[in-house]
Amino acid sequence: MRYPLDQEKWRRVREMMERNDLDAVVVRAPDNVLYLTNYWTMKGYDLAIFPREGEPTLLVIEPQFREAQRTAWNKDVRFFPFYHAKDPRPPMIRAVEMAVEVLNERKLTRRVGIELSQNSQICDRMVGEPTVYWQGFYDAFRAACKETVDAAPLLAQVRMIKTSQEIERMRLANELAAIGMEYARDHIQPGMKESAVAAMIEGHIHEVGIGYKGKVEMARAFTLVWSGPGIATFTATSNRPVIENEPTLVEIWVCADGYWTDLTKNLCPGLLTARYNALLDQLLKIFNDAIASVDDGAPLGDIDRIIRKGIDAAGYPGQPSHPVGHGVGARAHEPPYSHQAAAPGTMQAGMVWAIEPGIYWEGGGGLRLEDNFLVTGDGCEKLCTYPDDFRR
Repeated sequence: MRYPLDQEKWRRVREMMERNDLDAVVVRAPDNVLYLTNYWTMKGYDLAIFPREGEPTLLVIEPQFREAQRTAWNKDVRFFPFYHAKDPRPPMIRAVEMAVEVLNERKLTRRVGIELSQNSQICDRMVGEPTVYWQGFYDAFRAACKETVDAAPLLAQVRMIKTSQEIERMRLANELAAIGMEYARDHIQPGMKESAVAAMIEGHIHEVGIGYKGKVEMARAFTLVWSGPGIATFTATSNRPVIENEPTLVEIWVCADGYWTDLTKNLCPGLLTARYNALLDQLLKIFNDAIASVDDGAPLGDIDRIIRKGIDAAGYPGQPSHPVGHGVGARAHEPPYSHQAAAPGTMQAGMVWAIEPGIYWEGGGGLRLEDNFLVTGDGCEKLCTYPDDFRR
């Protein structure tokens, strides 16, 4: 989707580059390419060269050239052959060679940032075949540049604070998640397969999301669905049946043009059992206590500390085994992270948090709640309208 140039984003990145004395940053992680150019790669072979001064350059496979021209903020878009009749090497090698040519052409080889520690990245639009780094990638830039530095943590730091355009795009993703969950709430039936619930939600969001409000070009949902005794910390969706009067838990990531949600929502055909009612009340209190801690200037570790203390007091010491607070944006999991023992710093307005307390019973069953929260100047704003108290 063609969005207006996010001037605030480019300004922040260039201020970071000024502080770190970088001539240019070269990125290939799809989320960083998206962040700097607005182009969401199709195959993940593409690269962006972002200079401290002047126009960025985007390098894409030839079949994507016109689309990249249409959606990218920068005008300098070039293509490299996806297939080359005389070069049997993989296309990403041609991309790296072309990037080195651009750095030399623009005299940007003094001090360049590359992604040396990109330990995760979003998928490209093909989803099922993520691309990775290789030794030749690093060697090529080290040979071409006088000095290379790790740009991954520098970009991650900038990305923690969302611009107004990013927040708008995340609102759209959260709206689509709510639409998918409301559709499932109206159509779920006891005895349905978990996999049928997952397909219903994912298919509806894909159908409704493409073209949503004239603002979304590509929308996808990715779910994990577990019902009743199938609820666990993390496991795959199965063909287990939906259980009447017990929760069906839906871990739901929605991506709208490269911006993500990370949510856990629940459905219940019928009335919750007394045991689950009690668990939901406990977890809602813990969840709300953690939400109340989110504010501009609050310690980063408070979310983790409050949730784990509350779950311990509820009689489930040591739970959950997964993290309970992290950033969301151009990835479903990105900095900052909340950890009671190792999260220095403070929350800042513009951060978006996923907060996800969970309690799991021995042998199966339990509950998790999760939503995304925008830090404001006086607390936080819940981004998904689907209710966390899902009782009818």
